Amino acid sequence: MVLSLARWIDGLEIVHTMRDIAIIGAMINVMHLVALSVFAGAVVIVALRLMGTGLTRTPLVQVEREARPWLIYGFLGLVVTGIPQLMLQSLKEYYSELFWMKMEVMVVAIIFTFVIVPKLARADEARLGPIWGKLAGVASLLLWGSVAVPARLIGLVG
Repeated sequence: MVLSLARWIDGLEIVHTMRDIAIIGAMINVMHLVALSVFAGAVVIVALRLMGTGLTRTPLVQVEREARPWLIYGFLGLVVTGIPQLMLQSLKEYYSELFWMKMEVMVVAIIFTFVIVPKLARADEARLGPIWGKLAGVASLLLWGSVAVPARLIGLVG
């Protein structure tokens, strides 16, 4: 079923038009990288604060709350630009093990970032302790790194 969808998308006239006009793909990639920068910056700021470094004078809950709009808008930008990127290479992505690995890890990373991290941020920092914050910050960075590396490798391999 997913292969049928990938084949259907690959055959769409708009996809062929987007491929024929090189600037369209390039602009989508640039916008994707801008959204990635916004999103990654917010992830890193919160992760560093969880680990007890960076913005240590600001309460964790405040750092997370102020980073949340950047996380949300950056993530929405990634989705909005990621869909046309996927459309341009639907069959390549379908057959790429790296793509599927990226998607699986991304589900976990999204849940961690938008469900677990806010709960940790709202917890009393004294009760949270230094170990759980450090583990959560490292986990966040590792999860998103495990999304970014395969994403980059898809373009280089295959």
